[in-house]
Amino acid sequence: MNIPQKPRTGALIADSQSLAELCRRLESEPFITIDTEFLRDKTFWPQLCLVQLASPHEAAALDTLVEGLDLSPLLDLLRNRAVVKVFHAARQDLEIFFHMTGEVPAPIADTQVMAMACGFGDSASYETLCAKLANARVDKLSRFTDWAHRPLTERQLTYALDDVTHLQLIYQKLKRKIEASGRLAWLADEMAVLEDPATYEVDPMKAWQRLKTRSDKPRFLAVLREIAAWREREAQGRDVPRNRLVKDETLVEIAAHPPKDADALGRCRGLSKSFAEGRMGDAILQAVQRGLALPESEAPRPEARMEVPPGLGPLIDLLRVLLKTRCDQHEVAQKLVATSSELELIAADDEAKVPALAGWRREIFGAEALNLKHGKLALTAAGKRVKVIEV
Repeated sequence: MNIPQKPRTGALIADSQSLAELCRRLESEPFITIDTEFLRDKTFWPQLCLVQLASPHEAAALDTLVEGLDLSPLLDLLRNRAVVKVFHAARQDLEIFFHMTGEVPAPIADTQVMAMACGFGDSASYETLCAKLANARVDKLSRFTDWAHRPLTERQLTYALDDVTHLQLIYQKLKRKIEASGRLAWLADEMAVLEDPATYEVDPMKAWQRLKTRSDKPRFLAVLREIAAWREREAQGRDVPRNRLVKDETLVEIAAHPPKDADALGRCRGLSKSFAEGRMGDAILQAVQRGLALPESEAPRPEARMEVPPGLGPLIDLLRVLLKTRCDQHEVAQKLVATSSELELIAADDEAKVPALAGWRREIFGAEALNLKHGKLALTAAGKRVKVIEV
């Protein structure tokens, strides 16, 4: 199907009737492209400022900051399973809609992941795909603009709509290439992760895992988990950035030297006496006590990192060469096939529970990785290329 490279663009939508009419037109399309503009520097949750939508025939930007705007037609469109929702680097956009509705838009297609299956590298940028597939250049100067400021300028709107108009052609070209090469199944696992609500759920009791620490002592981690969970809930409830409440390094210091009272808490770096004596100071002290009272057997443990057995380093390097060789041959991003940690697991265990040893990944890499490991394959240089040979 031939489509115009750049759909006809409409005016900024700022009323409920125009939005409803747009969504009625879009719901008859097989796919639409979507992007968002948001701010997050002063809030915990992303502040949605603009939603851009396009079909092969039209494109529009929705001003989500208009007071009283009825977004239900948009949300109905996002959950309409007859329409594929196309994003580029979809995770942050999907997180916004999940927070708004508790649902993840579906079905979706992510052109960054599609590009990985088509030989464009591990994280192809939108600018790269525009240049290579749509013969277009994107104005980067508006990338860090203030999307909450009104009125929006023509330059801002042009930049915003370019993110969905060029994406139309990019998606169609990538889709044709993937269908022609029989690689639709390659994307299934990645899309399943993006469509899974668990991907976007924020569990306060896991917030401690984001913090950089040097200690794995159970008591330290028990206190850290409790105070990090308190900060997470407080930041979510007040919709402010985590570090605006209490900085990461302050949480680590509190966990390392648990204060017994407000006076001791007020001497922690980054906290004032008034903070320590107030409501939040009292909440932190209660969290500290919960951590100290927790039985050591119930304390959290840092995620175990596999220690590479002595002597496996050269084998892992060989597996890495084989991975690059086969990914170059098949024109697929290495990241989509196997990670560095997975190569370590394969080197240590033939039965490692990693994606690279199952499905299509096993066909193009995993089986050969095991053969290389057991001396049934060898790598040699043939001119400027690496050649894989059977032994």
